Amino acid sequence: MDTVAQAFAPPPRIGMVGGGFMARTHTRAARAAGAHLEVIASSSAAGSRSAAAELGYRAAATGDDLFDHELDVVHVCTPNSTHAEHSRRALDSGSHIICEKPLAVDAATARSILEHATSLGLGGTVPFVYRYHPMVREARARIRRGDTGALLTIDASYLQDWMLSADDDNWRVDAGSGGPSRAFADIGSHLVDLIEFITDERIVSLVATTRTVHPRRGGATVTTEDTVAMTVEMSGGGIGSVLISQLAPGRKNGLVIEVAGSKESLRFAQEQPEELWVGRRAGSLLLMRDPEVLSADAARLCRVPAGHPQGYQDAFNAFVADSYAVFAGEEREGVPTLADGVRAASVTEAVLTSAAERTWVEVEAP
Repeated sequence: MDTVAQAFAPPPRIGMVGGGFMARTHTRAARAAGAHLEVIASSSAAGSRSAAAELGYRAAATGDDLFDHELDVVHVCTPNSTHAEHSRRALDSGSHIICEKPLAVDAATARSILEHATSLGLGGTVPFVYRYHPMVREARARIRRGDTGALLTIDASYLQDWMLSADDDNWRVDAGSGGPSRAFADIGSHLVDLIEFITDERIVSLVATTRTVHPRRGGATVTTEDTVAMTVEMSGGGIGSVLISQLAPGRKNGLVIEVAGSKESLRFAQEQPEELWVGRRAGSLLLMRDPEVLSADAARLCRVPAGHPQGYQDAFNAFVADSYAVFAGEEREGVPTLADGVRAASVTEAVLTSAAERTWVEVEAP
């Protein structure tokens, strides 16, 4: 069985654009996959030197200098509005890309990145890393086998509290840096990706409402949403409710998805990633992560024995290792590609359009 722990020959030479939290997360994953950490560029020369010293790269002389290096992969971990520009430059330099979501702040630009990569014969992935929890793969396998029956309903939410107060501020609040959507583009896109990945179906239409609870943060007017609620229709006929909030007290990263089928229900909660609840009319069960009893795809992602917890960084490590394998010409199951980044941008636009027009919107087919 293939595993995500294998080394690559030769290991990829990588560059990192950005020096914040996500750059650190990507770097840990890249190091675990055996990559050569070549060069990093942050928003300033001083920032690049600091990030290089902390993370183990050479600092780029300038932001432009990074793209002059011969790199196999460039990781893009900068503010949202710059993703498309950096991705395009990395592709033009001959590098594959791993670009933080959103791939671009609008669907047309995201699609142009995909088309550009395809024209150059290069690949790219987007870190929808919750796909890489083994129990998510187990839920997907059960649905694909027909264990759950026909999809009836979905109840999904992604709740955080880090923007609860009007005093809480972040660059994502500014549409100029973060794009026209904040809560949905930031965390709702993860939830929708997981819904479609687990169920193997697509959201075909939706009706959404958004709310900006705090009209001002950090002394500036807020033009992005704090909360989103929507109803969705799935390609197989099922319906669902989706709630996204960055203002839910006590919820740090409460991503939960429950799928009800005609035979059984499945519930995954990201804060309890070792578990999958299987609901049945006559006796439910709590399935624990154990590679001895899981589907092959779920077992592949089990890095440690049962009873030794895996979490977010493990999922991220597996995603990056799979990305490198795909760039090297290997096949991997369920890797979130640039096409999935385009899909997320399309759904985000549908949500904003529905909220603005207060009506149902058909979601563009992938």
